Amino acid sequence: MRAEVPFPRSPSYTRLTPSHCTARRFVRIAVKADASQTLSELSRIHANNNGINSSEILRIRKSLMSREQTAVEITQEYLTRIQQTEPNVKSFLHISDKVLMEASQIDETLARNEEVGMLAGVPIAVKDNLCTNDMPSTAGSRILEGYRPPFDATAVTKLRQHGALLIGKTNLDEFGMGSTTEGSAYQEVPDYPSKLLPIEALDSKPLKGIKVGIIRETLGEGVDTGVISSIQTAALHLEELGATLREVSLASFSLGLPAYYVLASSEASSNLARYDNVRYGHQVPADDLESMYGGSRAKGFGPEVKRRILTGTYALSAGYYDAYYKRAQQVRTLIQKDFSKALEGTDILISPAAPTAAYKIGEKANDPLSMYAGDIMTVNVNMAGLPALVVPCGFVKDGETDLPVGLQMIGAAFEEERLLELGHVFQQTLLNQHFLATAPVK
Repeated sequence: MRAEVPFPRSPSYTRLTPSHCTARRFVRIAVKADASQTLSELSRIHANNNGINSSEILRIRKSLMSREQTAVEITQEYLTRIQQTEPNVKSFLHISDKVLMEASQIDETLARNEEVGMLAGVPIAVKDNLCTNDMPSTAGSRILEGYRPPFDATAVTKLRQHGALLIGKTNLDEFGMGSTTEGSAYQEVPDYPSKLLPIEALDSKPLKGIKVGIIRETLGEGVDTGVISSIQTAALHLEELGATLREVSLASFSLGLPAYYVLASSEASSNLARYDNVRYGHQVPADDLESMYGGSRAKGFGPEVKRRILTGTYALSAGYYDAYYKRAQQVRTLIQKDFSKALEGTDILISPAAPTAAYKIGEKANDPLSMYAGDIMTVNVNMAGLPALVVPCGFVKDGETDLPVGLQMIGAAFEEERLLELGHVFQQTLLNQHFLATAPVK
């Protein structure tokens, strides 16, 4: 697929018409696949390129074509999720009243063993500034309230041609003019801070019923005693607030750090290749183009960035791609599965934010591997694609200085609100407390 973005349109308007959503004003999606190139072939290519079949679109396609789920069942899952979350999130302006019928038609087509589109059964939402002939298209403005265009925008047409199921239209600033969605005429931005109760409004057991999993691998070898003590003390505080504690294990935890740095370095190598300093940035004068490239990049990049570019280039090279990049993607899948399993019986997982307190200035400057190791607690969360929150939970003594320790709270996907609430309660109930770690809590 290729997305073609048109030139910016003029900010001036000479008339008010429903053309706010005509096709030429929006991103045009052009599917550049040959008719003979099926999604199963694209799936195979994707799997070979990434080591794992991580696309949600391809997952839905596989589930649909293998008859594990019907299009109606998949669509109903999304509708149920929207129904559960929308009262708080307020991201939709319209929900389609015929999407289940369209999903049923896809199921009937499959039952007749007929070919379906590349995006068949995939639920998709578009912003309300894209015209749809079966739902209102208001661009978030009262001036277009109730307007139903007699046509679909080009992007919507192409999605539907390939079987995508348009589940609804999402909120936006009026005509897209703004950044926070506060300019929408229909949905107010939820006031999330108002849900964070002050300490005076909390009962004695505000976390009653919350299940907390302590990650075993984060409190073992390589973690400072003072950090372990602070995390254990923080866990006991959560228990005092009503939470239930239990230990969980992530078998793939130790694999996360090397896999992360293979992937991160590979991305750095690829993304930073664009900085040639021809059009902008620090340019080193040279007699020829190649020398200018080399000199500018040598002077422009610092040692850590150069290190990652070299490492990533090596990992992506023809002879080592499968051994490093592909294997790192496979490790990523293992990490995702382990976190998913650990979160089945808990509401949140906790760990230190780092295995040690803060480094002294210059302490790790000449030891990059040791500095990388300091990321071991957080990179696994990034690899799993989960939300996490770090709050102060104590201090360790370092001579005359008290260095802070961070408690990392990890939640399930899209559970940011729960994390913010738990972190707020934890922090509010620790106000004005200053405890030092001396020995591990028995």
